[in-house]
Amino acid sequence: MPHAKTEITEIVTGLATLGFGDLRGCLLDPPPAVRNVDDATWMTLLDAYDSGMHMTEFSRAWLNGRAFLAAADGLRGRVPLTVEWKGPHRQPGYDLVPADLRIDHVYLVSCKYLSKILFNASPWFLFVRLLADRKGAGGDWYLEVAPKEYQALYASLRRMMPGLPPHVEDLDTAERAAIRRLLQEGWPEAASDLYLQMCREVAYESARRWSERLKETARREEMLWRLLRLAPAPYFVLGASPAGSLRLRILTPWDWRQEFSLAGFEVWPDAGAGQPVVRWRALVARRQHGDEVAVDGHVEIRWSHGRFGGHPEAKVYLDTPHEQVPGYAPLTPDHSVAVRQLGFALERDGHPDRKGATIVRVD
Repeated sequence: MPHAKTEITEIVTGLATLGFGDLRGCLLDPPPAVRNVDDATWMTLLDAYDSGMHMTEFSRAWLNGRAFLAAADGLRGRVPLTVEWKGPHRQPGYDLVPADLRIDHVYLVSCKYLSKILFNASPWFLFVRLLADRKGAGGDWYLEVAPKEYQALYASLRRMMPGLPPHVEDLDTAERAAIRRLLQEGWPEAASDLYLQMCREVAYESARRWSERLKETARREEMLWRLLRLAPAPYFVLGASPAGSLRLRILTPWDWRQEFSLAGFEVWPDAGAGQPVVRWRALVARRQHGDEVAVDGHVEIRWSHGRFGGHPEAKVYLDTPHEQVPGYAPLTPDHSVAVRQLGFALERDGHPDRKGATIVRVD
């Protein structure tokens, strides 16, 4: 249940920053400080908690919220007045910050659990406009960068479905759906080699066009900042990685330049990936020590709704563990803040939004 898990990890992380000691009590009687969560969603969370099916997600989110409440570069024990959940709606405009929560109108928090995806973007937006401008050319990327290979692949399928139009660009929605049904079990033998040829050409041409636009050092540096989603204001990532809890402060480009410099940035096609893939790597030098750190990632270019479905999309992945990325700073605990992991002693401060909340003391 990916949707339920998303709601759990995001809303419960926010709940935990309020310092309450009883998670089920918060779900049963939601605190007014949490905004933009409707009654149906609260009931879904309560049912999920009582079912016991997602206790790992509940536990991780609860501990992450508490850690942020106590962190020296987080809330430092100050119980917030408001926790706003973005919810499932799309962010208006273009925003590099993938925020799921906004705390006290200031702290932006992204809840990322076991996900390496940085962007799910149009290939035009990534390879041509370098994640800087959403407006401009669009369309079928395969048709743009590998028209001959794309048409040859389509022609091999058309021989099995003679009612299709002669050219791949003339396919309508119903015809694309028919091809998807044909390919549900995989590529026919006559088409598999043609598909791999198209993959190699798409990867090669995508990497070439991307590299062509990254000749200047300033553009390569900005490209890395955008890939890593560094924004003009700092924000926080609370979640989980294969190594354990993920609790990070994301630096701004200004902060990044004070600590690091870009030593190199390169992109290249992965000819043996079995699908169109472009690899990218940045070499980052630490100004204080002079050593270099590699940041690796890749881009998968694939149809957005199954084979021959919607226009291709570019999924950008971060292959280097988040904790090792220059610009992703681990949250540091504030040891002057008294926080107990297994439960808070309940105290009240008289605030109507904090009734029953734990007051985390700062010595």
